[in-house]
Amino acid sequence: MEQLLTVRRWRRYGADRLFVTQETGAPVGSVDLQSGEVVVDDPILEDRLRRAAQEYLRADVAELVLPVPATPGDDLGSADQAALEAWLGNDRDVVDVDRARAERGSPLRARLERLAAEGWQVVHDVPLGRQGSLLAHLLLGPGGIFTIAEHRLTGHRVRLDGRVLEVDGQSVRYLRDARLEAQRTHALLVAAGCASITVRSIVVVQGELEVLGRQDPLAPILVVPRHVVPAVFRAMPTTLEPARVAALATVARQRLTWAR
Repeated sequence: MEQLLTVRRWRRYGADRLFVTQETGAPVGSVDLQSGEVVVDDPILEDRLRRAAQEYLRADVAELVLPVPATPGDDLGSADQAALEAWLGNDRDVVDVDRARAERGSPLRARLERLAAEGWQVVHDVPLGRQGSLLAHLLLGPGGIFTIAEHRLTGHRVRLDGRVLEVDGQSVRYLRDARLEAQRTHALLVAAGCASITVRSIVVVQGELEVLGRQDPLAPILVVPRHVVPAVFRAMPTTLEPARVAALATVARQRLTWAR
C-alpha cells in the first residue's frame, strides 16, 4: 500500500516554509524557502522531504498530497548511494551506513564538527583579509586542508560538467570563487609560517546535484552534495600527521594570521 505525504505552505510574520507530514499527521520536516534550510524529524526521510518539496513547488498549489516509495531497508537510498560511491568508490565496507543515515538531517557546521573525534579541526567564519570577506569553514585534518563553501539550492537543478557548474541551466561562479578562497587561504597560511602545504576547496551543494562523469578525488576543487559530508572526509587518504594538524590549526585560529 502506498504511503502518502502532504505538503503545506506556511507564510506568516515574514517567514515562508513548507511543512511535510505523513498520513498519520506525524511530521516529516520542513523547508525554509528563504534560507534553504532543511529540517527533518527522522533523517531517514530527508530524501522524501526534499522530493516532496520539489514536487510542491513545481505544482504551484495550496496543498499537495503525493505517494512515496516504501521505507528503505538497510541500504541508503539509490540517490544517496550513487552520491557516496561518486566520492568513496564502490566498496561498501568503507561506508558506515547507520552513521551516514543519522547525519543526513544536520546542518553543515554540525557535520564538520563531528569530525573532531577523528582528528579533524574546523575554524568557522575566517576573515580573509581586510575587505570584510569571510570564509565560512576551514577544515584541517588527516586528509588535508580544505576551504568549504555551502550553497543552498534546494528546488534548483544543479549540474557539474567538468569545470562548469550550472544552476537551472545557467553557469555560476562558485568554482571560481572557491579557487580564489583557497589561493588566498594558502597565501595567508604560508605568510604565517606554514610551509609545504596544499589548500583544496570543497563546494557543498544543499539540494540535488547531478555530476556528469567522475570527479578526481585529488582535484583542487570538489563539488559534493551535503549528505555525503562528513563521509567524504573520512574516506580521504591520510596526508597530515596529528601533530602537523594541531600545529596548523593553532596558526589558523590566530586572528593575526588573517589580518595581513
